Amino acid sequence: MADRPEVGGVRIAELVATLSYAADLGLGQPMEHCMRQTVITMRVADLVAAGDHDREATYYLGLLMNVYCHADAAEQARWFGDDISLKGDLFELLGMGTAQTISFLLRRIGSHGGGVERARRIATFRLAGQRQVVSFLETHSTLGAQFAGRIGLGDAVCLAIGQAYEQWDGKGHPRHLRGEEICLPARLVQLAGPVEVFSRRQGVEAARRIVRKHRGTLFDPAVADLFSEHAWQLLGGLDEAATWDAVLDAEPSLARRVEGPDLDDVLQAMADLVDLKSPYLAGHSRGWRTSPARRRACRASPVTRWSRCDALAFSTTLAGSGCPTRSGTGRARSRRPRSSASACTRT
Repeated sequence: MADRPEVGGVRIAELVATLSYAADLGLGQPMEHCMRQTVITMRVADLVAAGDHDREATYYLGLLMNVYCHADAAEQARWFGDDISLKGDLFELLGMGTAQTISFLLRRIGSHGGGVERARRIATFRLAGQRQVVSFLETHSTLGAQFAGRIGLGDAVCLAIGQAYEQWDGKGHPRHLRGEEICLPARLVQLAGPVEVFSRRQGVEAARRIVRKHRGTLFDPAVADLFSEHAWQLLGGLDEAATWDAVLDAEPSLARRVEGPDLDDVLQAMADLVDLKSPYLAGHSRGWRTSPARRRACRASPVTRWSRCDALAFSTTLAGSGCPTRSGTGRARSRRPRSSASACTRT
């Protein structure tokens, strides 16, 4: 492990890596999926000789790309049933043809509820359902970019997260960017996520097959060709390279640290993120600040403005983002993000 100077505060990379574990659960993937995709994408960044700003944005996008995948869990569950089971299977769509994809969606849409309810969902999905699926992607990318700004990450990171769901052929979201209009970090991480899943589930050749299939549509052709040529090298030794310590040591920039009021702000941003899992959790973590329990704890141990129990309360519901939301267990409610133009505004 590389030696680092012992200084005060908490590293932003540690907090972001903690969120990546929650994203793993929310995606229906094993722990360290996001760390593994980060290692893959940083290896590709080395091959393309990415600059310092692009490397930093690639690193944080790899860890943060999916942290808002739970933000519309109730809406996902209303259409598809168990939201985490759905997201765990979505990567498989990349290997399916049109008929298989339609069959997959129909099975999911018709998997829950009474007969009339199922028929109504199937009849309305082509228009209303597809519009809402697009809104999921727009919500995830916009809120993710705003979150990166709130915790003090740079504009390059905000930009990359905002473009995380764009596609090389211009059919992505939210802005339908095409080709090199999409920043390099987004193009790298877009490939690394599916590659991690397919290589882990089916092997290196399966990952190469998926990359070749979507070369020039989902993926940058040059990045796809580079991966295909170096796949065994890029995917080798992931179990060792994607551990907690190894990923933190791979942070490409000088370690950012926060303490005191700045840590307060970061933890509050994390708490707001986690509470989006369900409409019923809105403001749950913030409510701790004014609760009688906090006042009693602070009287018992009047340490600093942010006591240990504050930090614990703001992070205690983190694992909740990895709990499935099923149709009928949470009231669907639309959450519209603020304009992406303000995505990097510090608050």
